[in-house]
Amino acid sequence: MHYAKQLPCLRITLLLLTLVFAPTAIAADKLKVYTVNYPLAYFTERIAGEQAEVVFPAPPDVDPAFWMPDTDTIIAYQRADLIVINGANYAKWISKVSLPRLRMVDTSRPFADRFLQQQATSHSHGTGGDHSHSGTAFTTWLDPGQAVQQAEVIAAALTRKRPAAKQRFESNLDGLKSDLLALDERIARITMSAADSPILASHPVYQYLARRYGLNLRSVMWEPDEVPDESQWAEFVKILEEFPAKWMLWEAEPASESVEWLRSLGVESIVFNPCGNRPESGDFLSVMLKNAASLEDVSR
Repeated sequence: MHYAKQLPCLRITLLLLTLVFAPTAIAADKLKVYTVNYPLAYFTERIAGEQAEVVFPAPPDVDPAFWMPDTDTIIAYQRADLIVINGANYAKWISKVSLPRLRMVDTSRPFADRFLQQQATSHSHGTGGDHSHSGTAFTTWLDPGQAVQQAEVIAAALTRKRPAAKQRFESNLDGLKSDLLALDERIARITMSAADSPILASHPVYQYLARRYGLNLRSVMWEPDEVPDESQWAEFVKILEEFPAKWMLWEAEPASESVEWLRSLGVESIVFNPCGNRPESGDFLSVMLKNAASLEDVSR
């Protein structure tokens, strides 16, 4: 008799415990995914949704391509359920540490036979010290078609880890692909009339962008926050004599003095942010749409 009276109380207690601990259980069940750059983190977040905790641990003031994580961060990568890498020799630290290969996801593998190569050029900026832009060009995601392929690889890896969420991953992937393909169509339309026009780039990071849209692009080695010295300006004038560009792409907002000097030479500045690191505001897609809007100036 007393037992029967206690049943409602037990049910209420169990219900309360379930409500209290359910969020913790769900959080603990999330996949832990580490990425080596922000574009891959954005793609993974879009596809995985609530199924994964996505971590991109590089500080905001470094270029993730040349960043070297500390020991604790490397251990965190090693413990992740998935390690999403860019491939194309991006994040060279990967080859210097021991990572669980079976949990690594090389997102550029589908088009590895189409990697572009670049001549060796070394310099330094930020807190990353000296680094080289030799070897394989690695900003693969600047071709939205390649970005779609990278996203597909991520979706497949997530599905292998969490088969029950396959339909959700596929639906989220479709939404991401739609956004990337719309971006591709917009940039293709904008650059159609600029394909033959010589364009300069402050840094050799736009190779896949140039190939995708047939841009006549040539790179120098300038930093947005550094005003070129006299020898660099003299060299630049010589470049203009054989490559009469009217536009120059920058990774970030260039120094006003640089903008004024370029304008005096008949060259206008355009910011096209590769978005390798997390932006101060917005997300990957909003940055790319802003880049596309900046490119509209080239086609006018």
